[in-house]
Amino acid sequence: MEKRTVRTVLITGCSDGGLGAALAVAFQKHRSYRVFATARNTDKMAHLTSLGIETLELDVTSEESIKACVDKVSSLTGGTLDVLVNNAGAAYNIPILDASLPEIRKQFDLNVFGPVLLIQAFFPLLRKSTSTTKLIVNNTSCAPVLAFPFIGPYTASKSTLSSFSETLRLELQPFNIKVVDLKTAGVQSHFFDNVKNQALVSTAPTLPETSPYAPGKDVVEKFMRDGPSVKLMDADVWAKEIVRDLSKGEGRRAPNRVWRGTGAFSAWFASAAVPVGWLDGTIKKFSGLDIVEKRVRDEGRKMTERQQ
Repeated sequence: MEKRTVRTVLITGCSDGGLGAALAVAFQKHRSYRVFATARNTDKMAHLTSLGIETLELDVTSEESIKACVDKVSSLTGGTLDVLVNNAGAAYNIPILDASLPEIRKQFDLNVFGPVLLIQAFFPLLRKSTSTTKLIVNNTSCAPVLAFPFIGPYTASKSTLSSFSETLRLELQPFNIKVVDLKTAGVQSHFFDNVKNQALVSTAPTLPETSPYAPGKDVVEKFMRDGPSVKLMDADVWAKEIVRDLSKGEGRRAPNRVWRGTGAFSAWFASAAVPVGWLDGTIKKFSGLDIVEKRVRDEGRKMTERQQ
């Protein structure tokens, strides 16, 4: 019997109930991977630990934490890593007119600069790997493709990470490291719970009293907290499909972009074939912006009438 090659994979953002945890389980079930699941708080990976998955502490916004994690992985693997999955992230959902610049910076620290720091820090281990193809996978989301309102800071950060991924895809080819842009759409997870959780985002997803969107406050805040009202893909199904995609030819035939989750095909089609602006009406209905628009205009007319 041919001996199965075991590849090492490190995944960020693996707290129980999240997409990272689902990926960790899917990679482990594939039986071709040794999985390192990471999170800021290892207590939040108790389920993964019970499954025999190796868990490590990692705060992707801390250079000290990143260095400690790199040193630990290096000691466990002999100085190599085959696959790095940048999954950790959170959302600061709010209209851009109401957004706090310090909070936007925090969003970019977590969703953009964290992955960049991870890639720089783990590059020596990836380069040293003898795997046929080394992989860096950045979970960038489908959100920037359709540009939903009221989540601008999040979509901007994910769009930036996607742009970094495209450049890295070329820059790392001399080192036989493949970069995959993972376009995740609707998947069941704790993502929107985390949006409501101030442990991840210090500004709660509510409109300030001075917001120009106040006439539609209830509609806007609902979308900020819950996102589009669509049936979401099961996280385990999503993760299984991702691992299958990334494992093609031991990574050699992994797509440059992977589109998975409810609405992923629609997002891909829109990005490839639909002119800008054609979907504005649909997006307005999905997000409630059509209701907000009507209320704002009605309020404007009332103000004009009172002034006459």
